[in-house]
Amino acid sequence: MKTITAISLAISLALTSAAAVAKVSLEESAKLGKELTPMGAEAAANADGSIPAWTGGITAAPAGYTLGDHHPDPFPGDKVQYTVTASNYEQYKEYLSLGQQKLFTTYPDTFKMNVYQTRRSASYPQHVYDETLNNSTRTELIREGNGIKQAAVGIPFPIPANGLEVIWNHSLRYRGESLTREGGQAAPTQSGSFTYIGFNEGLILPYGVKGAKPEDLERSNILFKFKQQVSEPARLAGTALLVHETMDQIKTPRQAWTYNTGQRRVRRAPNVAYDAPGTASDGLRTTDDFDMFNGAPDRYTWELKGKQELLIPYNDYRLHSDSVKYDQILQAGHINPDLVRYEKHRVWVVEAQLKSGTSHVYKKRTFYIDEDSWQVSVTDMYDNRDELYRVAQAHAINYYEVPTQWSTLEVYHDLQSRRYLAIGLDNEHKMYDFASKHQDRDFTSSALRRQGRR
Repeated sequence: MKTITAISLAISLALTSAAAVAKVSLEESAKLGKELTPMGAEAAANADGSIPAWTGGITAAPAGYTLGDHHPDPFPGDKVQYTVTASNYEQYKEYLSLGQQKLFTTYPDTFKMNVYQTRRSASYPQHVYDETLNNSTRTELIREGNGIKQAAVGIPFPIPANGLEVIWNHSLRYRGESLTREGGQAAPTQSGSFTYIGFNEGLILPYGVKGAKPEDLERSNILFKFKQQVSEPARLAGTALLVHETMDQIKTPRQAWTYNTGQRRVRRAPNVAYDAPGTASDGLRTTDDFDMFNGAPDRYTWELKGKQELLIPYNDYRLHSDSVKYDQILQAGHINPDLVRYEKHRVWVVEAQLKSGTSHVYKKRTFYIDEDSWQVSVTDMYDNRDELYRVAQAHAINYYEVPTQWSTLEVYHDLQSRRYLAIGLDNEHKMYDFASKHQDRDFTSSALRRQGRR
């Protein structure tokens, strides 16, 4: 077990049940924006200064940026401070997850981590900070943690008391109100060859709409609506998926539909959940791996282990650049490590253990969640033999036109097959459009049918 900060250990020792009431006192919530950031992270630097104090994150786009561009690196002068390799990783074990350590032993000749100075770049709009403060004294878990109430817009549990609250923070972190994006994924073979699978995606997030009210969200019971259509290759083009994610997943479980081009039919898809294989993923991820974790948490018990310092992908603007081609990113075994930036950050550590009487291909999952953004940054997954099965990493940037901290690429390593899946490849496509104005009528089963037939 890695070193855990004293404040986190105190929290861990004070934990109540996984479905505990989350509301904190006015005295506790008053720490937000002071000794804690508005999102609930420790504002101060760490003991040796290798993690600096948070001073607001990125508050303006760098010079030369135009809306619609791939985001230029706001830190172009930063240099590699040190490199972790298979020959020296044991010196840095306290800052590495077990899954990350396994990548060094699995690919000893090629995998490495270039570590840069830590930039606490995460930032959000002021109204998100304001609603996070409001949520802190009103939001509660319901139905044994499978739903929430009295939450809107901001992080629901900025001062978390248990693992479920941390996972809900990840699921409900702010990502704007409406989004259109192009991009795709690839699952290279062991030799490094790959087929690019492109997607056109739309997303509306009622939870994140400025001015959204908890009572309205509870009435509609919709957190977000997601639509995905395969654009390439030709043999898969037109295949589509629609998901309605709910706020209370016991009252109304996730609703999903698929459109099959061969049958030209829309079908309900109740199996788009849990450990069903992800879309066109070659079986390298589960449905609930997407976005590092999504969906109902009810098959696991969630334990908050505390907080630690970890080397995680951060400010990966070089990996995000439109001057980089997919065949420069995708290599045999893992993505090109010379394009990846690692930094030391404090992360919450949450361990999920499969409940007795339920099933999932992952018996245990350990999540490492960035304290500044609540983005799951690293996940270690174990099989039913208690062996490391997969490790995933989210390569984050600040989309500073919003602003929001979000992954630009997610990479899922299957340690047994020695293959990986990279999701979010958009270097050769248009940038995300956070200003798009989708309507509810665009996210219905009939709309899915019409889109598939075009």
